[in-house]
Amino acid sequence: MVQVSPILMERIKIYAENETIEEGYLLLENGKISKLLRDIPEKLPADVIRINGKHLNALPGFIDSHIHGANGADVMDGTEEALDAIASALPAEGTTSFLATTITQSPANIEKALENVATYPNKAGHAELIGIHLEGPFVEKSKAGAQPIEYIVKPDVEQFEKWQRLSANNIRTITMAPEHDEDGVFARTLHKSGVNVSAGHTGTNFHGMKKAVEHGVRQVTHLCNAMTGIHHLDIGVVGAAFQLQQLRAELITDGIHVSDDMLALIYKNIGSERLIMITDAMRAKGLDAGTYDLGGQSVRVSNGRAVLGDGTLAGSVLKMNEGAKRMLGIAGVTLENIVEMASVNPAKQIGFFERKGSIREGKDADIILVDDQMNIRYTICGGVISFRGG
Repeated sequence: MVQVSPILMERIKIYAENETIEEGYLLLENGKISKLLRDIPEKLPADVIRINGKHLNALPGFIDSHIHGANGADVMDGTEEALDAIASALPAEGTTSFLATTITQSPANIEKALENVATYPNKAGHAELIGIHLEGPFVEKSKAGAQPIEYIVKPDVEQFEKWQRLSANNIRTITMAPEHDEDGVFARTLHKSGVNVSAGHTGTNFHGMKKAVEHGVRQVTHLCNAMTGIHHLDIGVVGAAFQLQQLRAELITDGIHVSDDMLALIYKNIGSERLIMITDAMRAKGLDAGTYDLGGQSVRVSNGRAVLGDGTLAGSVLKMNEGAKRMLGIAGVTLENIVEMASVNPAKQIGFFERKGSIREGKDADIILVDDQMNIRYTICGGVISFRGG
């Protein structure tokens, strides 16, 4: 057990769960938020680390609920070292916890990744791995995107339940194509068990999405990408995300997967209360341009864009704080809205809000200090200073 020194963050603007404190104090002890105050505590632990946060904003750490890799590693590598490489890189962008995201692959490769997560020991000072996002293989071939088409199969409850056991019940979210679950048995079964069922890599229409919501689908995967768009005769999956209040929608805010004009339109129609910022990042994040592997496929990365040989987008190299900066450029978006989209909503969507996603006494000490331009000055993961910015 690593000894965690208490930390006092002083004179900071705190974006707390139910209020914003203009100049407050946060005391972190034993990996938890111990006290949230407007005045400095009269008595402090003798070994407290003090951080002068004047002119900085304290936000709950970001939760990336859709990330395949970073720092040269991928979840599908299926090793402890790969997960370490990802988890150690994320605090620099303000991410304090994440869902290890798989890709459509052979059952053996998926199972290797799931078992690796099941036995993975989180490390002090790294972003915390809090579960799995199973992306595929139960998707639609015509909307495969960068999902290897040869391994796509129909939804299978028995297969999923086997994988959930292998993962030690760590699968929190699954991306699937609802048109291949006509009777809704798959979505209903998973939803009832507490899994967040997300429609993605799907060719279904608006009517199909209304049925899917009735069956238990509660999310849309990387909105606008690998799905049906808005048409004047059928508003498709994108329109469903606009219209159906039961749905939250993931959004890759890199300006590549969704244009800035579309980001503004989405925000105006959905709002921060139902959007979840993600990166969908692959192993090239944080590395130089070059050629990298994603699910056994060669991906060329240059100018911030990751593509297969035919030009199909293949994940991203986006960092969460960079996505937040882009969203702050949209009219009406505030830091409160960023907190909702990058911390509160992902925590609520996977049932982690009692522990994470907001600043409240008793919650995990996952805190970031940022300036008004969303540059990361400090990242604290579980009460440990994990990153110091310039």
